[in-house]
Amino acid sequence: MKLNDIFTRGVVTADPEDSLAMVARRMKEHHVGTLVIVEDKRPAGIVTDRDLALALGAEGLDPKTPVRKVMTRRVLAIPEDAGVFAATQMIRENGVRRLPIVDKEDCVVGMVSLDDLFWLLARELHNLAEGVKGEMTVK
Repeated sequence: MKLNDIFTRGVVTADPEDSLAMVARRMKEHHVGTLVIVEDKRPAGIVTDRDLALALGAEGLDPKTPVRKVMTRRVLAIPEDAGVFAATQMIRENGVRRLPIVDKEDCVVGMVSLDDLFWLLARELHNLAEGVKGEMTVK
């Protein structure tokens, strides 16, 4: 199964110069905990609600601070035609919960999350269980 069969399209993005307050409002508006920071539609960074909480709370940054000051610059992204196994392996090896998905031009087209992959696995396990249900007998 390919990622483009399961991933979330319409990723919420922000510009590196957008303020922390604007990014937080966008997260709230779209009910997401992660934004991909893009330049020319390509991933330049990623920021989570945790990053914002630490920046505004623990570090005391001004809400007008550009998100580029707190975003993670090393963005792990995966091609849209990659398989589910490649995504699970990348998530496991890098200890991340979300991966932006990029097209052939490296433009962000979607997002796959650990939750998406758990949902897929649960569905597949259910299908397997249903497939063997008739073969199981209780004595």
